[in-house]
Amino acid sequence: MNTSDPGHREHASVATYIKVALVLTALTGIEVGAIYIRALTPILIPTLLVLSLAKFSLVLLFFMHLRYDTRTLSFIFVGPLLIALAVFLAVIALIGAGVARA
Repeated sequence: MNTSDPGHREHASVATYIKVALVLTALTGIEVGAIYIRALTPILIPTLLVLSLAKFSLVLLFFMHLRYDTRTLSFIFVGPLLIALAVFLAVIALIGAGVARA
């Protein structure tokens, strides 16, 4: 490998990937457990969305190696993802507004 490249960064060690996998496992356990806690019912959906976003981010950064890629490649992936999220939220808002009128 060419280590003289200024944009070059070493990838994480196996221990880092194991730690990330353990965190992902813990987050999944929290998600499953949150479903059974009745006190969380009013905030269950936002809680699950935040936990899912955290898991998605970890997978994206470490297992898809975006953490070690250039900013351009990260933008090529994250840019359209943000646009898709905005469209999704707009559609949900429009459907919700339509249901509220009926």
